[in-house]
Amino acid sequence: MTEAVSPDVATNAKPAIPETSATPFSPGYTRYAMFLLLGIYIVNFLDRQVVNILAEPIKNDLGLADWQLGLMSGLAFALFYTFLGIPIARMAERKNRAFIIGGAVAVWSGFTALCATATNFYQLIVYRIGVGVGEAGCTPPAHSLIADYAPKEKRASALAFYSMGTPIGGLLGLVMGGLIADAYGWRMAFLVAGAPGIIFALLAFFTLREPRKLMAEHAAKVAASSATFSQTVAYLMKRRTFWFIAFAAAIKAFIGYGHAPFTASFFLRNHTTEVAALAADFGLKSVGFLGLALGLISGTAGAIGSYVGGMIADKFGKNDLRAYMVAPAIASLITIPVYITAVTIDSASIALFILAINAFLGTLWYGPVYGTGQSVVPPHMRATASAILLFIINLIGLG
Repeated sequence: MTEAVSPDVATNAKPAIPETSATPFSPGYTRYAMFLLLGIYIVNFLDRQVVNILAEPIKNDLGLADWQLGLMSGLAFALFYTFLGIPIARMAERKNRAFIIGGAVAVWSGFTALCATATNFYQLIVYRIGVGVGEAGCTPPAHSLIADYAPKEKRASALAFYSMGTPIGGLLGLVMGGLIADAYGWRMAFLVAGAPGIIFALLAFFTLREPRKLMAEHAAKVAASSATFSQTVAYLMKRRTFWFIAFAAAIKAFIGYGHAPFTASFFLRNHTTEVAALAADFGLKSVGFLGLALGLISGTAGAIGSYVGGMIADKFGKNDLRAYMVAPAIASLITIPVYITAVTIDSASIALFILAINAFLGTLWYGPVYGTGQSVVPPHMRATASAILLFIINLIGLG
């Protein structure tokens, strides 16, 4: 069962700030902020996932091996993304979270664009590490902000809405990357992927509001009750729910991130003739067609799954907090035969359709897990708790 936050924990942390159902801003501004954060997270995943559809063209152009593709999209990115998330989250507990997010967007977008200039594997690795460094500053402060913006009873839905950026960003990365790579080459795809981040960075800097700065009384309470990293870890050690959801989500990420860089390659290598024929029907090349097909499948079905998961958690979790985990648990079991069928069936078109089911089921956990992760800690520990959760999920999943 999900534990409720309580101040009587055997740490040196000061009493937690009590939660209320009040929100710091008007409903209109809160909606704007939520859509802006969603847009930023879409760009985050667009820049992270565009490399997946470009894997084969990059491999052929730079003469890379499969292990280098895996390292470029996995461990090299994950190490810096996960480890830097914690110190950035510590900063977000005290500093302006909007400025941190804006700076992070600018950094990862710049390094995404620099990928277009890479002439060898080592340059590409360095630039992808730069993307990971920038993206480390996005989600922990964003989760913390959203938990402040949304009332507690709508937190899972709010975080599920934000998490829709994962499938939507993946959709745009695959579709845009595939089509632009077909028409202008993989280098142009990186340039186009990095460009929107500049706009979102400026919007975050100048329009995203920090509740602490505008609410002097709340800011004083935060300053008085700020917890150290060791106090936050000690607090979380008393929360078994946090560790159960963290490692469960890490297993989901291990599966999802493990096959994502090779899904397009799988179809190009194992369904070569059928993919070429399907692409010709749409007047496209194979890479562009797969980017469009996989993007629409994972993006549309995944976004719906993320939103539905949050709605289910908030609706049924009102009476029993254990309901937050029921839908993700059942969905996780169903994905096993679904995915096995998709990769063993002879028809590429049917396999793509089945992957849509897998995408829907595979994102139901976003809202419940991230909502629970924010609900088991007091407000002044949220960014750090989010970073620790993401550290576990992404180091195991991406790494």
